[in-house]
Amino acid sequence: MDPVSPSPLVAQVAERVRGRISSGEWGVGTKLPGEHTLAPLLGVSRPTLREAMRILAGAGLVESRQGAGVFVVATEPRVNWSVQLRRAALTDVYEVRVALEVEAARLAAARRTDGDMTAITAAMDRRVAAAGENDAAFVDADIALHAAIVAAAHNPILANLFTEFLPALRAGLINLVELLDLRAKLPNPGQDTHAALVAAVAAQDPEAAERTLRQELRNTLALLRRD
Repeated sequence: MDPVSPSPLVAQVAERVRGRISSGEWGVGTKLPGEHTLAPLLGVSRPTLREAMRILAGAGLVESRQGAGVFVVATEPRVNWSVQLRRAALTDVYEVRVALEVEAARLAAARRTDGDMTAITAAMDRRVAAAGENDAAFVDADIALHAAIVAAAHNPILANLFTEFLPALRAGLINLVELLDLRAKLPNPGQDTHAALVAAVAAQDPEAAERTLRQELRNTLALLRRD
């Protein structure tokens, strides 16, 4: 079995295992290899494998039996498989967002200057105005606001990491808006949370900034992880 290449790793692992199930190699009733065996074969960590198994279980393909292991219970998913994989890919993106942006928000609240607040406020106004535009334009405005907050952290390494992450973030956010139909009823989703985040940075309250953004991202992760 060839190692799985990264990005999005969990989705690729899930697809690789599903392929072996669909092909009949691992038929219904088969006990899958344990984590210690399967994770090295796929070239991934055990936590990544567990997340992939969670996706497969949510699709009705495998079942974990306490004390016995993981068994194949169906050869075809009971849910839309492409949607499952899109959710997995978006989960990867949001986990990286938490790692990067929550700390950036904390630092921004502690370090922001008046010039930073001018840029952040302008970006917030642009996000509000973009509510009447298409999804891509709204996502771009949303990213610009988050980029302004990252810049206010005044950490060049963090800023560079965020810049490298931007293409994946933009694609993921556009996919998210479409997948969860976020703007169907509310053209400016997350307005209250983003306003609270900007207010926390303006008030130089690192704890509030961190708490607000972390909760926002965790709420989205919960939506993505629902079966």
